[in-house]
Amino acid sequence: MRLLTGIQPSGDLHIGNYFGSIKQMVDAQNDSETFAFIANYHAMTSVNDGQRLAELTMQSATDFLALGIDEQKSTFWVQSDVKEVLELYWILSSFAPMGLLERAHSYKDKTARGFATNHSLFSYPVLMAADILLFSPDIVPVGKDQIQHVEIARDIAIKFNNHYGDILKIPEFKVEENVATVPGTDGQKMSKSYGNTVNIFGEEKHQLKTIKKIVTENVAMEEPKQYEECNVYNMAKLFLNEIELIDLQDRYTRGGEGHGHFKLYLADVMWEYFRDFREKRAYYNKNQNEVREILKMGADKAREQALPMVEIIRSVTGIKY
Repeated sequence: MRLLTGIQPSGDLHIGNYFGSIKQMVDAQNDSETFAFIANYHAMTSVNDGQRLAELTMQSATDFLALGIDEQKSTFWVQSDVKEVLELYWILSSFAPMGLLERAHSYKDKTARGFATNHSLFSYPVLMAADILLFSPDIVPVGKDQIQHVEIARDIAIKFNNHYGDILKIPEFKVEENVATVPGTDGQKMSKSYGNTVNIFGEEKHQLKTIKKIVTENVAMEEPKQYEECNVYNMAKLFLNEIELIDLQDRYTRGGEGHGHFKLYLADVMWEYFRDFREKRAYYNKNQNEVREILKMGADKAREQALPMVEIIRSVTGIKY
């Protein structure tokens, strides 16, 4: 089975990125053919500083490797190093109805929040479709908010196939229901765009300061507390096994502790969970040329997979003459 995922290099990775897609891909490496890329073309919808984008791309590559992406088990590359994706993006644009793109939740949400209404933001789902369809994955692991983009890719692929024959594989999406939407510090979906993230890497004091800002109910310390809707609990449960989770639930329901105690507990659990990842990240930070070599090797492998599909598409569309 082939899986594919991508993530934008638009800033520090947060636990929503990790549990929403990265962990799924890392876990899948041992028994699936995995493709993982850094979506730097996509990032241009929000990052306009060229030097900053280059820095973020290397930072994301370093973070991906630190969090467990194995270049020997996975094909791991930077989106812009496989130019064929842009060729397919343009071709698929001819099969992407305006109405389909106008209904995209992400576009409507971002424009409502003040993002510039430019073509790259509007056509984002078509480029994502090209990312996916170029490599013929069976499964695309996504967060709940990205399901629609995979559905758009499927719709475009079906229209293309209806015109030219059964060429593009129709992918399925996969959402881990227990982590489909990771809550942010304000209770909304965790997102850099909303400024409500808890980052994976960084200074321990800064991480604790962020966790202390998580919005919680105002309940007296001695009173029992609801855990089901608590933002602190819903973050902490991502890191806990069944026994630890039951113990935390008991602490909520018996009272005697405030939400501040649970925030300190979350900070401790999270810091310990990512300890080995931080050490690995420190190594790659000191060896950036090794990271670049890994990315080059991954791009070569990705292009080797992409070119046969591109040749077929060039032939049937008449681009190859």
